[in-house]
Amino acid sequence: MSTPAYSRVLLKLSGEALMGDQQFGIDPAVATQVAQEIGAVQAMGVQIGVVIGGGNLFRGLAASAKGMDRATADYMGMLATVINALALQDALEKIGVTTRVAAAIEMRAVAEPFIRRRAIRHLEKGRVVVFAAGTGNPYFTTDTAAALRAMEMRSEVILKGTKVDGIYTADPMTTPAATRYESLSYLEVLERGLKVMDATAISLCMDNKLPIIVFRLLDSGNLSRVIMGEPVGTVVRA
Repeated sequence: MSTPAYSRVLLKLSGEALMGDQQFGIDPAVATQVAQEIGAVQAMGVQIGVVIGGGNLFRGLAASAKGMDRATADYMGMLATVINALALQDALEKIGVTTRVAAAIEMRAVAEPFIRRRAIRHLEKGRVVVFAAGTGNPYFTTDTAAALRAMEMRSEVILKGTKVDGIYTADPMTTPAATRYESLSYLEVLERGLKVMDATAISLCMDNKLPIIVFRLLDSGNLSRVIMGEPVGTVVRA
């Protein structure tokens, strides 16, 4: 088998990735499918960390827009990411992949606290690390958490798994004429207002020259193809 293009990666998943066709919550079949994709990559010897969102359970920004205190709403959103992280851990361990959940908010009964050196050691030992509770601070999204954790873990790339196969000129779900970009610069993403990751996350990646690959997650084998360096999705780089 040819050599993977990356040895350590950070996979960013939205909470909606675990919903499947449901309007809310977690579809165990989808969680299993995601786990199998991650397990296939881990079996190649690639070290993989995962940052997961909580939008399938609670959206802090939406709640604050309806009058809830923003910080309180964001903390509730962080707790939703912990629920998703535990669901993904369960799915991974059911297929024999050793997994650790590292939470930015301390809750020792269900997850270990995020300690950078410990998390790196888990990766070096071949464990999948699921980073939960975002950055642990309100006003920051899980996109920003993904950029932060990727740099802390010295990852070579952020892989953003979505429902579409890359970045388009407009939302392909509502605009059939939208065209897909093969590659973009960080500045192009910011100037064109493309909804890849939020501006803070893009700026962090730009400052540290960390590439982002946006691809469709639930196409079987897609994650492995990205890891092998095949031209899948859209690449954002300097």
